[in-house]
Order: sequence, then structure tokens, then C-alpha cells
Amino acid sequence: MNPPAPGMTVKETSKIENVNRDKLDPVRDHIASCVIGQQRLVDGMLVCLLSDGHLLVEGLPGLAKTTAVKALSEAIEGDFHRVQFTPDLLPSDLVGTDIYRHEKGAFEFRPGPLFHNILLADEINRAPAKVQSALLEAMAERQVTVGQTSYPLPEVFMVLGTQNPIEQEGTYHLPEAQLDRFLMQVRAEHPSHEEELQILELDNNRQKVSQQPPDTLLSQADLRAMRAAAAELYLDPKLHRYIVDLVQATRNPGAYSDELARWIRYGASPRASISLARCARSLAWMRGDTYVSPEHIQQVAPEILRHRLLLTFEAEAEGISTDDFIQRLLELVAIP
Repeated sequence: MNPPAPGMTVKETSKIENVNRDKLDPVRDHIASCVIGQQRLVDGMLVCLLSDGHLLVEGLPGLAKTTAVKALSEAIEGDFHRVQFTPDLLPSDLVGTDIYRHEKGAFEFRPGPLFHNILLADEINRAPAKVQSALLEAMAERQVTVGQTSYPLPEVFMVLGTQNPIEQEGTYHLPEAQLDRFLMQVRAEHPSHEEELQILELDNNRQKVSQQPPDTLLSQADLRAMRAAAAELYLDPKLHRYIVDLVQATRNPGAYSDELARWIRYGASPRASISLARCARSLAWMRGDTYVSPEHIQQVAPEILRHRLLLTFEAEAEGISTDDFIQRLLELVAIP
């Protein structure tokens, strides 16, 4: 057993470790059997799952974004639904609609795809504002409203949206309020030479033998226990201050560097601080640690902050990305 975290007793540490992390291994193994590489994407999905949040996946076509999400859903007990977002999509296509039943002489609500446990919103930025508004209510309030009635969504509910970063024709910019509701944004990267060779071999094997789901699914009860255990992981008050310092620095970068002040237009909201603490705990728990370290915070910081920052036109003209800004920020903000 790991040594107890500062400020925690051995009994409290044992309580956290009693939740079986090994039950997460079949989920990771199944994703690895379907997707080669993309470690940050896989870790991001699992951290979001443990943190009870939503994930935005950005990447070029063909980088296994949809495959990874489907593999995650296959390894978890619950319902999965994929919705291809298009400019003609309607809110009722997501939330459902009231259907008149002649035999009953009354309207009956027919639930839409949002009532599944895991929803893949493929090419999420292709849907218009009314659809995004309906999705925002589901993500923020865990409910949908049809007419004058609100319907609660399942307790285990996760939206995974994908988008293409370069193709802009027929797309809409996601509202900042909706972007802020995504716990993390992960970028899918091109595979290395060796990984692409493994992809060819994996595809060849798939043509011979159909892919099978794992024998044991991660139950929702186990998932809830894991979430509770991760939420109890020790986070030192000094690291609370470090998290707030990082987020405050996105709003007042001039206190650290004139260069950073030229790059940023709008910083992150307090929701970013909450997300940093939650995801750092989940990452530490997933890796078998009994307390959060600055390294855990720094590792999740890019995925937490990149979609919550707005750069200046000057930064864009200089070729500065949000990741460049975040990396510089991590170098300047002092670790306690």
C-alpha cells in the first residue's frame, strides 16, 4: 500500500484503496485492442469518466476518434448512441418529442438519444444554435425540457463530442458557454511510424476475426464507487492555491509576463479551477497514487484550459496557440 497522504490517517487511505482499480483494466485493455496509440485521448476519456464530466475530442479525420469512443462504450454497462450532427438536425432529434396516442387520448413523451448513458456527438460543430442549446441544457442540468415538462437524464451520463479543427465549411462555432461545460478537450494526434504499422496489422486481424466486446463490463455501481474514491483523494491546501494561481494567471497574465499579456484576450472561468482539482484527483487515483501532486495538475492543465481561453489577434498572427500559452504559464507560475 502507498504511504498515507499528508494529513490523512492509514485508515482513511485504506478506505480509498479498497475500491478495486483493477476493474478499470478491462476497459483500458478493450480500448487498446481497438485503438493503437492515442494515449492522451484514452487517458482523457477515462479521467472524464471518473470525474463525471463531458469530453470534446478534436482531430483530423481518420485518427480513431469515433472508434475510441465506441470502444469505451462497449466496455461499460449502459446504453450508447451515436448522433451524426448536421446543419439540418433539430432539437427534437436529440431530446425526443411528445407523440399523441389515439388509444389513450393523450400525448406520450418518446425519449431521444440524450437519454442514453453515453452519447457520441459526431462532428458536434455542424449543428445549429437551437440544437446546441438543447445539448447545453442536458450537459449543464442533466435534464431536458419538452414543452412545460422537464425529464431527468440517467445518473451516468456522458457526452463525447468530436470535431474537425481545419474544415470550416458547414460548421458553427460552439458557444463559449457550451465549451466551458466540457470538462476537457483532448486533441487526437497522428500515429508514429511504428504505431501506423501496428494499425495495419490490427486492421488485417479485424478482417479475419470480428472484434468482440470484453467478457466483463464495468458496472455502473463500480463506476460510482470509483468516482467517490477519486473524489476523496487528498489534495493539499497549498495545491488548491496553486490551481487558483494558474487559473487567475489566465485572467491577469501581466503579473507574470508582458508577453503573456499580449497573447490572451479572455481567461478561464472558476469552473476551470473546479475541473483542474477534479481531474487531477481522478488522474492520481487512476495511477494508483494516494494523493495529488503538482505533476498531476500540470498533466491535466492543457486539456482543462485550452478550450476555455481566447487568444488575441496578435497572438494568432504570431502563430501562438493556446497550448503555447499554457506551457509558458506552467513555467512561470510557482509550484508550492
